[in-house]
Amino acid sequence: MSWRVVIVTQILPAAQGFHAGISGLGHKPVALLTTVDRERRYDSAMRMDLTQLAPELDILVPARRRSIAPLLRSVEPDVVVCMGFPWKIPPDALAVPRLGWVNGHPSLLPRHRGPIPVAWAIRSGDDEFGITFHRMDAELDTGPVLAQRAFELGPYAEPDDFYGRMGPVVVEALAEALQRLAAGDEGTPQEGGDYQSFFTAEDAVLDLSRPAEELHRLVWAWRYATAVDGTEGPVLELDGETVRVAATSLEEVEGARRVDCADAPLWLVETA
Repeated sequence: MSWRVVIVTQILPAAQGFHAGISGLGHKPVALLTTVDRERRYDSAMRMDLTQLAPELDILVPARRRSIAPLLRSVEPDVVVCMGFPWKIPPDALAVPRLGWVNGHPSLLPRHRGPIPVAWAIRSGDDEFGITFHRMDAELDTGPVLAQRAFELGPYAEPDDFYGRMGPVVVEALAEALQRLAAGDEGTPQEGGDYQSFFTAEDAVLDLSRPAEELHRLVWAWRYATAVDGTEGPVLELDGETVRVAATSLEEVEGARRVDCADAPLWLVETA
């Protein structure tokens, strides 16, 4: 049976990948529900561009959470597929599609629930990362799991490159999730787990009394993080000045300044 599907995201590659994957399974994407990325959470390649979407999609742009349910009712979805959307979905909107909402969360749930899971995985020193599709419930990232894929976090990569590598894995996991949904599978309940929120100004302080690996991962993690208090990234007190650090290396880089941490040197590759 073909379903009417609404895609919910702020991320252009997610919208495009979901559209292709859903259509490939024989279902019909009927609308995109999105919001304006006023906080500039995403780099240019990730940011939504409506001109790059399939022209047959209706575009739904709620100004507030209470508008989501009536907008969804107008397009009569059987299921909603969501990823990279900044609002907690209210119960009346969750109840609109007869098959519910399926959310894609970029972590190996129940680990790293919350808005910036990639940043927390990097900061925590995780060796692997992943994507989880789960049924959406009233809480954040807690619903039963329908599909999950893991892959190596790997060395430092710019966000556009990193998320690009994720794309095929995400589409593959989505296909499995929708197949389980079609079979009436309720999913696997999550047990345990943790919730980690946005970074704050306290998370931006680079303390050279800490290990070099820890500071390197913190700087790297900020490339995938946002802060609701306006903090723009990690800073270091150096020669009486506050320096913002955008990139570091654990190995010597020509032209980079060396600083000594608790256990090893760290090279400041990009500063301002």
